[in-house]
Amino acid sequence: MYTVLAIIAAVLFLIAWLINAAEVSTNDIFTSTNVMLVGLALLALHVAGIGSGWAARGRRR
Repeated sequence: MYTVLAIIAAVLFLIAWLINAAEVSTNDIFTSTNVMLVGLALLALHVAGIGSGWAARGRRR
């Protein structure tokens, strides 16, 4: 099972949490909210089945 998008999303959530918890001042693009939103987008793609590695190629017998 390919869970690459979910793992990347989890890492981005961790980075967003660290930025927020440490109160690190970053530029306008690399804020904790923006990192969290990218993580949510990747998680939504994972839940939708994008990047899961499964393809409808017919039934195996």
